[in-house]
Amino acid sequence: MNIDVFIYMERLRPLLLSLPAVTEGTSYGTPGFFVNKKLFVRIKEDGETLVVYTDEREKWLKADPEVYFFTEHYRNYPWVLVRLVRVRQKELKILFQAAWRLRAGKKLVAELDAKKGKAPVKHPAGTAKKSAKGSAPKPLAKKTKR
Repeated sequence: MNIDVFIYMERLRPLLLSLPAVTEGTSYGTPGFFVNKKLFVRIKEDGETLVVYTDEREKWLKADPEVYFFTEHYRNYPWVLVRLVRVRQKELKILFQAAWRLRAGKKLVAELDAKKGKAPVKHPAGTAKKSAKGSAPKPLAKKTKR
């Protein structure tokens, strides 16, 4: 592993561990950070690249392709790769918070928002539209008993 990884960890650890319920562990033999046992950030095996969970990869790639990229391996997965030597601390903070929100779960996100005095953020996919009669729509598939 690259010796720089220890320097990078000193920079990354405070940002990541400041988020609620984050734990540090390993993933693929490298340092990783988890919330609710779900990986959301890890250092890649080269010790110079971060792997970050995101649903906005294209946004990051367009913002700065010298910093954000992906390899063929990650093409069909919601992860972006980040060159640590080029990324700005402010961008890392934004990226980490967004990744945390995606992996933390509704309850933790709501707790954090309440603590910060923010109104809860509702994800469009999580809201049900009411029909014209005022009742919730019927599910597309029937539940089966096991």
